[in-house]
Amino acid sequence: MIIKSKNKQLDLSRPQVMGILNVTPDSFSDGGQFNTLARALDQADKMIAAGASIIDIGGESTRPGAPDVELENELERVIPIISAIREKHDVWISIDTSKAEVMKQAVEAGADLINDVRALREPGALQVAADADVPICLMHMQGQPRTMQANPSYQDVVEEIKAFLDERIEACKSVGISRDKLILDPGFGFGKTIPHNYHLLAHLEQLHSLELPLLVGMSRKSMIFKLLEKSPSEILGASIACATIAAMKGAQIIRVHDVQETIDAMKIVSITHQNL
Repeated sequence: MIIKSKNKQLDLSRPQVMGILNVTPDSFSDGGQFNTLARALDQADKMIAAGASIIDIGGESTRPGAPDVELENELERVIPIISAIREKHDVWISIDTSKAEVMKQAVEAGADLINDVRALREPGALQVAADADVPICLMHMQGQPRTMQANPSYQDVVEEIKAFLDERIEACKSVGISRDKLILDPGFGFGKTIPHNYHLLAHLEQLHSLELPLLVGMSRKSMIFKLLEKSPSEILGASIACATIAAMKGAQIIRVHDVQETIDAMKIVSITHQNL
């Protein structure tokens, strides 16, 4: 399986690692660490050197309770670093946003992929994504970031995620976005309890029935650190364990903070798959 964007292509026959670059003051794990252009570019350089295939740039925190960010503020955060990385590297760049105008300007600045936690449900997002003609990651989320963890409820978490993603695939097709441009993210931690998250991880392979690439992100999330009663900075090993389980179950893109350690784990997954 291969995804293509502009003059790039990415081979998904082995797990690819997406490095997280939050240029925000308030993200749950690394908020404020990379909110200057110099620090953000230095972190991108390090992740690319470690082997990240994609750098995912976000200018608005989606942690539970996070405040909304005005359009101009988000643009001021993300466009300069996209431009700077694009000038220096040929790596895939992903824009993590739900705002149509941010998507548009990010792609114009050099982004290769749109990663939307709201699955193109914000005003104008579907049409802008169609016009951008780049791959799009559609994520499942129950509720909205500020309230999504208040009381998430499902009859069958896996089946409801599949139904939601299938509906969003159809919405994309309705505006001319082809299936070969779509990637799916089940949204670990987004409107899901700890039991929901681990049930989803245990049955992740069921999402392959949708016949599209899977992107997963569990790195440093509360499903791990609350279970272990540790801080996000103390759960590297457990984050790697979650990434490894997801990759063994066929997830093609693994979104993480700790790139080098995850790449080492993905090499083990790849050679194991070769010997199955």
